[in-house]
Amino acid sequence: MFEQLTQLVQQYGNSAVVNNDAVPNEQNEAVISETSNSIFAGLQKIASEGGGEQLASLFSGKSSIDSSNPVVQQITQQLSGTLGQKFGLSSDTSSGVASGMIPQILSSLVNKAKDPNDSSFQISDIIGSLTNSGQASGIMETINKYGMQFGLDQNADGKVDVADVMVITKTKGGIAGFIGKLFGSK
Repeated sequence: MFEQLTQLVQQYGNSAVVNNDAVPNEQNEAVISETSNSIFAGLQKIASEGGGEQLASLFSGKSSIDSSNPVVQQITQQLSGTLGQKFGLSSDTSSGVASGMIPQILSSLVNKAKDPNDSSFQISDIIGSLTNSGQASGIMETINKYGMQFGLDQNADGKVDVADVMVITKTKGGIAGFIGKLFGSK
């Protein structure tokens, strides 16, 4: 998973790092590498500190992946501090790089994990790589539980996954139908 995460960071690193005059060119690669490390370490820290609900919310798509998301906030703050310490970047530059990349990278990570046509990221593999097996199963149970409570197991396989989203979006009025089902309207 770390390699795929690094590829996402490199993809989004152009505008925030490479094309940023405030980041010296000789530090571009190291800043991008540190961003990958910080995201992975930040997600691991959240999981190890009992943040299963936050991760479940992130990967289930129930929370927006922007600066208001607690996971995004925590990782952005951590990365910003690290970039200032390790590379001597100003707080404005560090904050700009972190806030410019973290929401995009996490959003892309979640979207790829939910895409049935993209096998490079699987939610269970992501959660497994961030946690020990007990934590991983707890987070996956939380994702499943909330989906089951909303009646989202459309194909009756006992779990809520991308296949269920596809059934709802095809048969119940597209994504609007899925959102309506999620919030209890018919």
